[in-house]
Amino acid sequence: MENDCFSSADILLPDSAAPEKWSVIACDQFTSERDYWERVRGSVGGAPSTLNLIIPETYLGGPLEESTRKIHGTMEEYFNNGILREYKDSMVFVERTLQDGSIRRGLVGAADLEQYEFSGGKAAILASEGTAMERLPARISIRRDARIELPHIMSFIDDPGETVIEPLIMKADKLPLLYDFDLMEGGGHIRGRQVAGSDAEQVMAAIRALRKESGACLVIGDGNHSLAAAKVYWDEIKQGMSSEEREKHPARKALLEINNVYDKAIVFEAIHRMVFGASAADFAGALEKAMPPGNDYIFGWHSKGVSGTVGVAASCIGDALTIAQEFLDAYLEKNGCTIDYIHGAETIKRLSQEENRVGLILPAMEKSDFFATVSAKGVFPKKSFSVGRARDKRYYLECRAIRL
Repeated sequence: MENDCFSSADILLPDSAAPEKWSVIACDQFTSERDYWERVRGSVGGAPSTLNLIIPETYLGGPLEESTRKIHGTMEEYFNNGILREYKDSMVFVERTLQDGSIRRGLVGAADLEQYEFSGGKAAILASEGTAMERLPARISIRRDARIELPHIMSFIDDPGETVIEPLIMKADKLPLLYDFDLMEGGGHIRGRQVAGSDAEQVMAAIRALRKESGACLVIGDGNHSLAAAKVYWDEIKQGMSSEEREKHPARKALLEINNVYDKAIVFEAIHRMVFGASAADFAGALEKAMPPGNDYIFGWHSKGVSGTVGVAASCIGDALTIAQEFLDAYLEKNGCTIDYIHGAETIKRLSQEENRVGLILPAMEKSDFFATVSAKGVFPKKSFSVGRARDKRYYLECRAIRL
């Protein structure tokens, strides 16, 4: 029988009286707002925390080898000293109350990396956006020799009939409660319940049925680079293994959360661009020249004291974003500028008010464009969108052992 692309796993959760200190937001958030991470560090103090198991991207550029060694040591400490409790052969039904009061529902389980491709082609698990290869080494470095993994990856299933996740809503009160607490820094509330036995089997059966209908089973929404790093690492270490060893090795799988793209709480937010070292007049002129004239999609730009918009003719939003990203890549190389990827148009407007900065605001993506674009066009350009607002991103919480 074909292996399931998504299945239950031996999930580790903190055996802690302070889960709000354990759980911190994804490492690729608030990259230009270091004060956010300084507040998190102050909130955590000396408590066990996933903050000690990651490198927030705002701090990349420091001594990676030293940071990685410290992370691996902390993983061993948490794993061996009773900080984590294991729930065998389980999934976690997650209910996340967001800032606007809506509830986003998902399932945490394990994805089979043998059935995942991030560089194009046909597979059961696909990336939704291009991979910036320069962003992988730090992630691979942490995963290599790591005792545990902890995901901020969110993936989507195309389930208009609500056959996979939604049946758990009615039986939620009968599922064992694993955690129930407020997330730090305005992240809302999160509740998790154990899904095991026949309930987990029903989930996997429903996913198999979806796969027969559409071919692709999961499309990664957030955390593309983290899953790509897990894939690269697995492809490294599987060399020389027997087929039986490959089948059983824990690093063959990666923990992630699946969500139904039709969940009303799922909202796609554009990830905007902040260009450093650019003249507003030069940037705006070059941007307008690079865009095929039209008004199918509108891009906004902001700099100190000035702003404007540029329209583009494109058959779909994926094409529009590709045109914009190709322009940016060429502009950065030609002019020696640097770039950051920013969540929130208001943040772009605020950060762009310093000298020699230009912020580019991308158009929003309709939910219906997501699977259609991936199916027809392949991946979106790198960092095209995110799932929800910055504080609605996934927080690290569940873990899983990946080393024998």
